[in-house]
Formats: sequence, structure tokens, C-alpha cells
Amino acid sequence: MQQSFWQWSLGLVAGLVTTLGLASVCRAEVKLPAIISDHAVLQKDRAVPIWGWADAGEEVTVSLAGKTAKASPDAKGRWEVRLSQLPSGGPYDLVIQGKNKVVVRDVLVGEVWLGSGQSNMAWTVDKSRDFAAEKARANYPLMRMFKETSGPASEPKAEGKGQWVVCAPDSVGGFSATGYFFGREIHQVLGLPVGIINSSVGGTPVEAWTRWEAQKDLPELKPLFDTWQKRMENWNPAKAGEQHQLAREKHKLAVEKAKIEGKTAPAAPRAPVDPKNDTNRPAVLFNAKINPLIPYAVRGAIWYQGENNAGGPNAKNYGLQLKAMIEDWRGLWNQQPTDFAFAWVQLPNFRKAQEKPVEESGWVVVREQMADCLAVANTGMAITLELGEATDIHPKDKQNVGKRLAYWALNSVYGKKEIAASGPLYASHTVKGNEVVVRFKHDHEGLKLNQAGKSGFAIREENGEWQWAKARIDGTTVVLSHPDIRQPVAVRYAWADNPVATLFNGAGMPAAPFRTDRAK
Repeated sequence: MQQSFWQWSLGLVAGLVTTLGLASVCRAEVKLPAIISDHAVLQKDRAVPIWGWADAGEEVTVSLAGKTAKASPDAKGRWEVRLSQLPSGGPYDLVIQGKNKVVVRDVLVGEVWLGSGQSNMAWTVDKSRDFAAEKARANYPLMRMFKETSGPASEPKAEGKGQWVVCAPDSVGGFSATGYFFGREIHQVLGLPVGIINSSVGGTPVEAWTRWEAQKDLPELKPLFDTWQKRMENWNPAKAGEQHQLAREKHKLAVEKAKIEGKTAPAAPRAPVDPKNDTNRPAVLFNAKINPLIPYAVRGAIWYQGENNAGGPNAKNYGLQLKAMIEDWRGLWNQQPTDFAFAWVQLPNFRKAQEKPVEESGWVVVREQMADCLAVANTGMAITLELGEATDIHPKDKQNVGKRLAYWALNSVYGKKEIAASGPLYASHTVKGNEVVVRFKHDHEGLKLNQAGKSGFAIREENGEWQWAKARIDGTTVVLSHPDIRQPVAVRYAWADNPVATLFNGAGMPAAPFRTDRAK
């Protein structure tokens, strides 16, 4: 027994020595972030950052396509090089040489975009319209997607999780549908490799994707931050666990009752979550799913989000929040607005069809806030007013959503001016007698009214009720009137969750909702 004990002890010591030795070797090895991995797509015509970790004092050499750069880690072990502007092409081997050698294989150089937001960005191709046909044709080896899979984090993380996947019939089903259809249009028109980085989480607000420091001092958001602070201060995990157990017991009874009555069982109660790590808390998704991607070179970002904020008390602040996020992301990537394009999807039609000339809601407010953000340089908006579904917050037609984002990028970022960048956007109006004449940007070969019933426009006079307006096209304008209104003061268009959408441009793209009576 004693001999056995000493043998075990010596074995343990030897094991510890070996483990410590291996740990030392591991610390010395060059390590890369998940985003720099096999099948990656790097941004063309930019100084491309390649970074990672190694021992302080270790020289690291990075080589790709005949370009070479060297760096030494800082005190924290992080190193970074920038490869001079790379032309499109590949596949290449990216070679990183330190005390060890790392080879990243099958690397392409082309166009890279970040896709972020909530469930409609996360929504996959296999859940979208015409999946069987889309799967059959998805043989695009020069298209790749990286899915950032990290969970929320209370502090900024340096390392993320995920891998690049080559587009093929067997893999496309798991791709972000909006990201895929956007990228496919870019790929087909430009003939270049395309990489889409999908970093999205369903049911999350814009503040979760924005850096803490970029929003914490905005006076309009103080009530929001105060609410989260109180939630964290009052968090009691034991009490939360007890309440969850009671909820589970009630749910079990409800399931049994539903089974007896032949009804659908209610959803199970969610497990309690520490507010500090709640996916809705400000900055937690930025910390885990955006920060680790910086400074990976991208042409820009596409954004599909807003549903969460439309249902909350801060809908009126959505434009402020989106603007803050865009400007902060650009600053963190160290890019000027001209070098970091940003486009989003304006919320589509949803819920009960419009009945009154004007119907107010948070959904409508967020749409307007999104349109306001077009004042930010180098931004675009895909108008999807007729692509939604009344009873489903996740429209299945992601093909046209992705295409409309791509049309803006192709026109405004890549210079394809023959492609319509947007549907009509309100420009100005004039009151002439009993008529209101409205002018638009982006009419693209002429405005068109598809009026099978109501015009979609509302009109009113001073202190009067909103009425459905009569609408007609006059050259590049829309002329609005009502037989009972002699002195109109304001008009609105498509002002409802699920509005009557009648105005399109020559490219078949819908006009965005607008109002002329907004307080200055």
C-alpha cells in the first residue's frame, strides 16, 4: 500500500510538472481570434488588421499573398499588424510565425459586411421562403459566413467564438437569411468574394448592442439606466429560484389541464437570469459579440432590429440610440463615415390592417426614428412596407429584404448608380389652395400609385380630424386633397403598423411613411 502511495505521489508530481511545462508552452504559442480562421474573407483594398496573442517580447511575422508584416506583443501579450491594401482573390494561406507557426487556410480577399440585430437578422435561410429552391442553388464557394456565438457579457471581451462556413447547399440553411441574400446580391453583381459576419440575438434592444460609455451619459436614457441599476441592486438569486420553482409547478398543472381540454399547452416559465447578464441589458451584447470582432476590416454593417424597442417606453429615443451606436462603432473601428457604410431595415408592415387614416403606435414611431437617421452620413434604409406579415413578426420573404439592402450598397457604396438605392423618401411639400403637393427623393423613373381602394394618404385641416386623402401623380409630385377640406394644414402617409401602401417608384420600391406635421 505504501509503495503504491509513493508511486501515486511521484506520478502526481510528474503530471504537475508536465502540465506546468505544457502551460508554459501554451502561453508561448501564437494564438488568433476566432474571426481569423480557416475560410475567412478579408476586406479588399484596405489596410487589413491581423492580430492575436503571444508572449511579450516574441516577434511575430504575418504573411499573406506576398505581403509581410512584423510585430511584437505589448505588455498584455496582444500583437497586431496591418497588411497593406490587398487586391481581391484567393484562396490563400495566411501564415503567422512566432515561436510556433499557425497557418490559416482557404482565405479569400473580397467584400466583408457585419450583419447584426435581433431575430429577423438571426432568422435563417431554412426558415425562409422557398428554402428547397434556395438550397438547391446555393453553390457559392466564394461566399462565406461567420456566426459569432458568444453569450452576453457584463464586461467587454477580447475573444469571441465562432467559425467561417463556406456557402453550399448543405450549409446555407443555417446562414442568416437577410445576410445571405444581401451578400449573394453583392457577390453576383460585383463578382467578388463576400464574407458576412452574423452577430445577432433574438428579442434584444439596440442598447444591448451599444457600448456602455457611448450611451450612459445621454440624458434621455437616464430612466432606462436607472431601471437596470435598481434591478441589479435588488437581484436575489435565492428568491428568484423559489419563484421560478413555484412557476414551474403552476405550469405543470396548466399543461395537464390543457391536455385534458385538448388545448395548446402554455410555454414553460423561463429560468431566472441575473440582470447583470440579461441579453436586454445595455452593452452586454456589444461586450460579447461586437467588441471581439474589432478591428476586423469590414466595408460596413447591415442592421435588422427595432421590434424590441418599438414595444417599450423608449420608442421615441430610438433614433438617438441608433445614431449613437453607428457613430461609436465607426469610432471603435477607427473609420471615417465614408469608410464604414451602415444600412438598416425599416420595420415592415405588421399586425391588424390599417382601418383609420392615422393610427399611432410605438412601431410607427420607430419607423420614423429610423428615417431620421438617414441624416447620418453614408447610411441607407431598406423600406419593407409591403414585405411583412400581419400575424408573424418574422416575415418569410428575406430575399427582397436582403436585395433592398444590397441595392443601397451597390448604388451608394459601390457606385452602381443605375440601381435604385431606395424607395421614395419625403423631401418637401407645398400647400396650394385646397391641395397639398408633396415632392420626393428617389423617385427613380417616376412615381406610381397602386390604388385599389384607399390612397394610403391622410389629410386634415386646422383642428380637424384626419381624413383619407385623394391622391394623384403630377409629374414628380403627389397631389393630395379632400372634398370637405378647403384649407389643409398637414398630410401623412402609411401612418399605421400595417398600413395601406400605395406609393412606389419606377423600380417597384415602396415609399417610406412620413408626416408633415411634426413639431420642430
